[in-house]
Amino acid sequence: MANVQLEFQASAGEADPQSRPLLVLGQLHNLHRLPWAQLRGKLQPRVTEEIWQSALSTLNPNPTDSCPLYLNYATVAALPSRVSRHNSPSAAQFITRLVRNCLPGGVNRCIVMVCERSEVFASACALARAFPLFTHRSSASRRTEKKTVTVEFFLVGQNNGPIEVATLKCLASATEGVRLAARIVDTPCNEMNTDNFLEEIKKVGKDLGITPTIIRDEELKERGFGGIYGVGKAALHPPALAVLSHTPDGATQTIAWVGKGIVYDTGGLSIKGKTTMPGMKRDCGGAAAILGAFKATVKQGFKDNLHAVFCLAENAVGPRATRPDDIHVLYSGKTVEINNTDAEGRLILADGVAYACKDLGADIILDMATLTGAQGIATGKYHAAVLTNNEEWERACVKAGRNCGDLVHPLVYCPELHFSEFTSAVADMKNSVADRDNSPSSCAGLFIASHIGFDWPGVWVHVDIAAPVHAGERATGYGVALLLSLFGGASEDPLLNMVSPLGCNGDSPPEDMERDSKRRRLI
Repeated sequence: MANVQLEFQASAGEADPQSRPLLVLGQLHNLHRLPWAQLRGKLQPRVTEEIWQSALSTLNPNPTDSCPLYLNYATVAALPSRVSRHNSPSAAQFITRLVRNCLPGGVNRCIVMVCERSEVFASACALARAFPLFTHRSSASRRTEKKTVTVEFFLVGQNNGPIEVATLKCLASATEGVRLAARIVDTPCNEMNTDNFLEEIKKVGKDLGITPTIIRDEELKERGFGGIYGVGKAALHPPALAVLSHTPDGATQTIAWVGKGIVYDTGGLSIKGKTTMPGMKRDCGGAAAILGAFKATVKQGFKDNLHAVFCLAENAVGPRATRPDDIHVLYSGKTVEINNTDAEGRLILADGVAYACKDLGADIILDMATLTGAQGIATGKYHAAVLTNNEEWERACVKAGRNCGDLVHPLVYCPELHFSEFTSAVADMKNSVADRDNSPSSCAGLFIASHIGFDWPGVWVHVDIAAPVHAGERATGYGVALLLSLFGGASEDPLLNMVSPLGCNGDSPPEDMERDSKRRRLI
């Protein structure tokens, strides 16, 4: 899968499935609406219309089903016919699974995705997750041929005209962002250390014509970033704060995305066990998602100021490691008594959000992180947890998740009841809770929020992606699609406008969109 090039085309053209294997995918009632004339050139002479109709009649998705059409060269697969209110109408998770299991092998392959226009974005991002880029299998290095998977959408239902070129470009940008994030998360720390993560940031900046701001090592200490410096100072590769900034003319507000980039988490001196440490290369998932989303967002055109803030460190063990009982002064000016060095993500994010507030003047701050193992217990493997000071944005996050396939569910936001968990006798707060049975994922997010203040007038959103950042042993690229959808109202791209729950809606009449663009604000 690592050398697969994913291409989105309005028409994939005709080909014998023996020379270009084919997967046809969609909900069963949508597959029945796919005209044989649309498929004939992709299946003949191997598959007749009679065989196609017979295959459809045998499908009984529970929740999914598939049927071979011609040996292992052509397959039709059915998604769940219905989903619950907390799932995406696109059934995105099932798309990824079916593609992995049902797409025939080959150098040049084709997928025909049958869905409604509103499900195109989520479906494309789900397809991308089936084709991870990173591998170090020795057999892969011996194979030099590039594999291509061509994706054609056949739209059913309302607004079922052909896919526009602009939409195809948006899908390419979004899926590149998803695969970039997944590649970074899959890469182990002996390669994806803080130095190399900075190189990834610089590369994206170069592609977009943006020079990143980078604060590293002792300069972090000198400038008061006690959280990032304290977490990363024991590692061979020093910690860093990096910022990519997009500041277009005519911007009406300033948005900051703050990503947790712990390239490896040993737990520090509060060290993890031998069964819980493997997989901690994924603790940079929030920063990786923000990098992928920033690249796609700016490429598609973004009307407001957007800053991507990357808090990078390796939580290592060594003579210079932070000890339990140490007290750090964070960028907010608040003091933190360390009672658990394995609660490090909140420390670096606290510096990141304080920087976004004080130095960048952000109106909206969203932090994204693989923050707590308790997230997977609270909202499960597929839904990230969202905590926010704004009820409208809580609803928007849930809706954006359903629109894009990166599912989200709210956590309890109640600082007056929960923040006392961090009470310290000698500092402003501790960094870990007294009672781990008292909504620990909510508490962890509240720690971050406390460094901009619970009375801060802007919008603060915290997204904990600890569980959905991976599926099994592979990264998912979770978060890229969510950010593109959630902030799509400030995009110049019509598809992102359509999947956004905030701001301008892509279905609005032109005169309404022109009026809204003059007073467009996400808050």
